[in-house]
Amino acid sequence: MPLSKLLRRRALVVPLALCAGGYGYYKVLPEPRQRKIRVTLQGGGRFFRSTYTGLAISFDYWWHLFGLEEDSPPYDAAMDECHQRAADRIVATALANGGLYIKLGQGLASFNHILPRAYINTLQVLQDMALERGHGEVDELFLQDFGKKPEEIFRKFDREPIAAASLAQVHRAETMEGEQIAVKLQYIDLRDRFDGDMFTLEVLLRCVPLLHPKFKFAWMLKELRETLAQELDFEKEAKNGERCQRDLKHLNYVYVPKIYWDWTTKRVLTTEFIEGCKITNKECLKLNGFTLQEVGHKMIEAMAEQIFISGFVHADPHPGNLMVRRDKSGNMQLVLLDHGLYEKIADKDRLAFCNLWKSIVLGDLEGVKQSSVKLGVPEYEVLASMVIQRPLRKTSKGLGFRVQLSKEDMKLMQDMAVKHMDLIVDILRRMPSALMLIMRNINIVRSVNLELGTPVNRFNIMARRAAGGVAAEKPPTTQVERVATRFERAKFDFCLWRMSMWNWMTATYLLTLQWLGLAPKELANMARAGLA
Repeated sequence: MPLSKLLRRRALVVPLALCAGGYGYYKVLPEPRQRKIRVTLQGGGRFFRSTYTGLAISFDYWWHLFGLEEDSPPYDAAMDECHQRAADRIVATALANGGLYIKLGQGLASFNHILPRAYINTLQVLQDMALERGHGEVDELFLQDFGKKPEEIFRKFDREPIAAASLAQVHRAETMEGEQIAVKLQYIDLRDRFDGDMFTLEVLLRCVPLLHPKFKFAWMLKELRETLAQELDFEKEAKNGERCQRDLKHLNYVYVPKIYWDWTTKRVLTTEFIEGCKITNKECLKLNGFTLQEVGHKMIEAMAEQIFISGFVHADPHPGNLMVRRDKSGNMQLVLLDHGLYEKIADKDRLAFCNLWKSIVLGDLEGVKQSSVKLGVPEYEVLASMVIQRPLRKTSKGLGFRVQLSKEDMKLMQDMAVKHMDLIVDILRRMPSALMLIMRNINIVRSVNLELGTPVNRFNIMARRAAGGVAAEKPPTTQVERVATRFERAKFDFCLWRMSMWNWMTATYLLTLQWLGLAPKELANMARAGLA
């Protein structure tokens, strides 16, 4: 046989033999080792898919905006189209990669006061998006964590999940004693994927500044890693829930489901099963006799209590994690779910944040400056605008801002985010890390209130709790101090009343114009949105 033909045969046989040997070795490995090999190979696919998406988005913006004059009509039109294509690509990549990528997309969707509308509208689809896994994976997880299958532990176990999220899915079950429970199961390969996906994100975050110098987010990776690691620890989530219940026990309308510790591990969380209305399901709320005003007020009050008083804050209070039901006495009860992502703000930072809110209401320029410096951000105007989510303006009497968030205000906020991205990123880097998640909480609460139709004035409720946080730090001990405290509170209440009155007059005026056919519907909608 000619040497060349022999070499060609060997060139074919050797790779086939290696593949067959590798496959045989893979099949004799235990399932956890097999899963790690699969995750490693799939990780390469996720890496290249994510890198391709990032490069495609960057090139798209560069190509379609090249040569256009900034802020011109053609530039704005091209920019809007680029935003939409970029958002579509992000959603497609998140769905293809799954897990942590869906979670990140959900986080982006909460920045609706900064990101362009195309991103917000498109990324919203990820809020209810999840990946369902097979029954075999459920059994494998139970066998690894408890040494038994679900049916050997519970009297009943519904194999079809009743809910699914980016990191886990929830099954309904019944204990041997007949208690109805919810069993939250983490997707079995998430921990194996964690390091590889974090590496991919690190590469992307370090490459972005090469194409867009103002977008320098690599420093956020450490915070992101800690946040996601916290959410992957279901024992930590259970402890967070129990602490939340203790912190808010004086609010008798707040309820946290009971934890079943015997059937809880780092990947399995078993809690009391709760039936009720999703907080943004207005039809269900009204059908069960709840008023939107009461629901909105108690939801905002509970979140404000965490931010300004206890300092232990639920950082992901999206509508799927907030339910409304009747307690045993027939009163409205707000049920807080999913306690995986919490943040503890240091007392000194919490107090500075309280004073920042109070100073904004009072128009106290010096107070806003001092509070901002204590939070590590001398750029007080930018920080205050980020906190209250509307532009802050200097006036001859101090500070001012519109209670109504107009279309122009929203555009100004988004323009500021684009033109001053380097400053905003630097501010986020310098401020206490806990404050970023707290601002996420505030923004989500604002969105929920808006979905309810803005039945209550969120800003006023939160501002009052902020003032309460300041007062609680140093209670008056003498009669003179008590009188001074009452005067200060009266002044604060008057400022809030004045804002509310102006807001009511503006909203009434716009609604009247709409009723007379002299104003478009969008103006009236902005009047309602101003309170959110």
